Amino acid sequence: MSVSADLGKRTFRGVEDVDDRSVSGAKKRHVDSRGKRHICALILARGGSKGIPLKNIKMLAGVPLIGWVLRAAVDSQVFDSVWVSTDHDEIEKVAKAWGAQVHRRSPEVSKDSTSSLETIQEFARLNPEVDVICNIQATSPCLHPHHLKEALAMITEHGHQSVFSVVRRHQFRWLEVKKEGGASTQPLNLDPARRPRRQDWAGELCENGSFYFATRKLIEQGFLQGGKMAYFEMLPEYSVDIDVDIDWPVAEQRVLRYGYFGQDKPEVVKLLLCNVSGCLTDGQVFLSAGGEEMVSVNTRDEAGIRMLQREGVEVVLFSSSDNPIPKALADRLSERTGCKLQLSVQHKQAEVEAMMEARKLVWKEVAYLGNDEPDVECLNLAGLSAVPLDAPVVALNAAKYACRSPAGKGAVREFAEHILLLKKKAKSKMDQDRIRRDMF
Repeated sequence: MSVSADLGKRTFRGVEDVDDRSVSGAKKRHVDSRGKRHICALILARGGSKGIPLKNIKMLAGVPLIGWVLRAAVDSQVFDSVWVSTDHDEIEKVAKAWGAQVHRRSPEVSKDSTSSLETIQEFARLNPEVDVICNIQATSPCLHPHHLKEALAMITEHGHQSVFSVVRRHQFRWLEVKKEGGASTQPLNLDPARRPRRQDWAGELCENGSFYFATRKLIEQGFLQGGKMAYFEMLPEYSVDIDVDIDWPVAEQRVLRYGYFGQDKPEVVKLLLCNVSGCLTDGQVFLSAGGEEMVSVNTRDEAGIRMLQREGVEVVLFSSSDNPIPKALADRLSERTGCKLQLSVQHKQAEVEAMMEARKLVWKEVAYLGNDEPDVECLNLAGLSAVPLDAPVVALNAAKYACRSPAGKGAVREFAEHILLLKKKAKSKMDQDRIRRDMF
């Protein structure tokens, strides 16, 4: 749901809005030779977060926090460019991996005291081709492409100079009044003698911090909100913000249910390929007093394999020539899971593509669980890919999902649940689309 409001000239958050007349020529001024304005997305991601260190690239439900909003921005296909403004090398690497260009901000706008507006103004000054900037907050992981599309339409089709996201809240607010000898309160948005029922009260609009669209001219004048303004109302389930540690587990549960997982249809996954050593086992080999080799397999992982098989997903386990598995383990896995085993694989990508050709599959129908450098190509190519918690950085950067469980301790089960969750979400969306078609 979205609503616009032409507020003209009024006080907003303690700042007098720019008069509409001062930006009335913005649409005509900021155009390229084809008559099209350059619209960009800009995510601010400083490396010096005090609440949660390197919060912007911390894994949330298997994806770097900033990856959730970058995926939504890129897939919305409404931006001429998508940028991350940062001062940190690791954030830069993650941003590029998720399809963004990087603006290395100056030390002057990388301080604790620097405002978002100052950082955006620096970016605008150094990128004169940009006409409209959408500042997307990295801490809003339930943002979807359609939110951005609908909000941008208020600028491109209805002539607004700024649009920002809000959520409707039904909360009674009180003002603290400090006095000598103690403090008292007074109501801000209610009459205590006539407390309204929720169904009789429209509530209040509160910024949820997800995004702020503004024209270059407004930004240059020192405003993110002003001129002819509009708000875009997001439902509460999508209004997730992460500020401190206690927000993290709540956000993780919310994003698994309401987050945007990309354009691919995960229900087409028909084959899971999984390393035995370093994924199904922890990579360690124990020797008995008699010289027998021993490894351990977690029964939860075996259960995860059977869950996938019940849903029609074939599972193939393989080992490399550098990490052969004991015959007893191969026999156990074959007996207990019914999986096909590919042993002593030398060239993983070639072997995988041969299996795909035999089954007439393409990469988007394949899920891949790897754990090290030899898996990087397959992790990049697979429609869904993952690594255990303790995988090296080279594999972690190539995977689309990072398990919270280490190798041999539930990583396979976790990835299986992730695959099935995405399949369930996709099926639900298909059912909703079918219902809409039937209605109209």
